[in-house]
Amino acid sequence: MKIRITLLAILLICSTMTTQAQEQSEQALPYYEIPEYPASYTAGTVAARMVDGLGFWYFWATEGLRTSDLDYKTGEGARTSMETVQHIYGLVNVILNSTLQQVNGPSDSEGMTFDQLRKATLLKIKKAADILRESEDISEFNMVFKRGENTTTYPFWNQLNGPIADALWHCGQLVTLRRASGNPFNSKASLLAGKVRQ
Repeated sequence: MKIRITLLAILLICSTMTTQAQEQSEQALPYYEIPEYPASYTAGTVAARMVDGLGFWYFWATEGLRTSDLDYKTGEGARTSMETVQHIYGLVNVILNSTLQQVNGPSDSEGMTFDQLRKATLLKIKKAADILRESEDISEFNMVFKRGENTTTYPFWNQLNGPIADALWHCGQLVTLRRASGNPFNSKASLLAGKVRQ
């Protein structure tokens, strides 16, 4: 009888561990490492690689942030790390909307937790990069902003020096802020290689 109970307990534990492992792998976020680069250079693959780079930088700039890190700011009038994360989310929305050929509207980040923002940001970066990678003509990915009756359109060129570069800039700020709040960036994440050193 004791053997049956022990075996049943072991099976139950193994089943639970397998289920948890499957859930964790299903919820795994992109950009722990940067994807392998494509075999050829095209405008789409180069633009996608820039966006993939943003994903990798963002993943590691935000990995393991604590509440105390998210609340940290350098002084009055400065953004907290959480406010910077929200700003990056808005920039990533612009990048994705461009690839989806959608007009940019107000941000939908109101009330989202840090974990929700981080996951949504990484998934949106991945979606935008995947669209760019498959694109034959990135000139079709304009940025379109509508405010009231006014619509402003920018070509994809502005995407490079605008939202993509801006989001990378703010990833650097997050790294600086987390260092200042006592939780430094993981030094095993190689920004050059896009891999995590063992």
